[in-house]
Amino acid sequence: MNAGAHIDPPIGLLAELTHRCPLHCPYCSNPVELDRRSVELSTDEWRRVFSEAAELGVLQVHLSGGEPTARADLVDLVAHCAAAGLYTNLITSGVGVKAGRLEELADAGLDHVQISFEGVHEAPADRIAGLDGAHRAKLALAEEVVRLGLPLTVNAVIHRANIDLVGDMVRFAVGLGARRVEIAHAQYYGWALRNRNALMPTIAQVERALATVEDLRESLKGRIVIDAVVPDYYAKRPKPCVGGWGRRSLNVTPSGKVLPCHAAETIPGLTFDNVREKPLAEIWSGGQAFNAFRGTDWMPEPCRSCDRREIDFGGCRCQALAIAGDAAATDPACEKSDQHERLRAMAGTAADSHVGEYDYRRFL
Repeated sequence: MNAGAHIDPPIGLLAELTHRCPLHCPYCSNPVELDRRSVELSTDEWRRVFSEAAELGVLQVHLSGGEPTARADLVDLVAHCAAAGLYTNLITSGVGVKAGRLEELADAGLDHVQISFEGVHEAPADRIAGLDGAHRAKLALAEEVVRLGLPLTVNAVIHRANIDLVGDMVRFAVGLGARRVEIAHAQYYGWALRNRNALMPTIAQVERALATVEDLRESLKGRIVIDAVVPDYYAKRPKPCVGGWGRRSLNVTPSGKVLPCHAAETIPGLTFDNVREKPLAEIWSGGQAFNAFRGTDWMPEPCRSCDRREIDFGGCRCQALAIAGDAAATDPACEKSDQHERLRAMAGTAADSHVGEYDYRRFL
């Protein structure tokens, strides 16, 4: 961290309410070792976290998991967030939501719903999700979201099996009444790393998809917002990790650990404070993990002298560790990294593999 630098409050909080999930997606980026129900924060503990978040300056809370609707207290938590003045976004698989539950959430003050879709057609989508009937359940929930007048975002997780249908995915989102669609390329952390060879698209597929998205942005302007970026393994410039490490957001895991990013626990040597032991504001400003890669003083060359150092903030620390073996190294997604060509070669090798089966995630 830069000496004496002012630390702005975070804008967003990702609240991972539970790791329980009805799906078995091979692209899951949650940790390999999941938190069990027995260690989850209680209702009162989550209420305190949300109150502290509002006092800290957080504006929006993303209620995630796992599947957040697996929490019996979700309506109470949404109501508490609304009372605290926090904008709430429900990030859901769309599976297992009981009839009338969404209306209860809307009445409690829920502001937005994001539903993940694995595809446009039922059979291949259910194959990716690892659950028959998942696609139909998602469609039913999306219809209910729109009926209730809640803004809907479609999260389209993209990989080798569906990237050639990216145009269909966008038009599918429009047909559902979504206001926004995320073309979210699989991120190879956690469980997804086990399936990299089965999920990685080819560079030709990526280039076609990007061209399709740009055409659709123009033709659908004013009808839907399309968010899409180049997959890290094929990028020339890194993305700023969650807007920059310890700059804009924080994660709270089901057991209460506070992380600078979703996959930060993969990095050895970091100390993650717990909301059961310290206030959120103290963790945000003084936590060892948050200050480890905050600002620019920690950066090596060529990051330290790069004119983009306060644009991408060095990129992804977890990816630097996974590929370069050093969390403080230049993100290999950057063309200036000495590991960049190795990353591209890894992508090519994975994309050329012919692994036909997925290693499905199971919550035991």
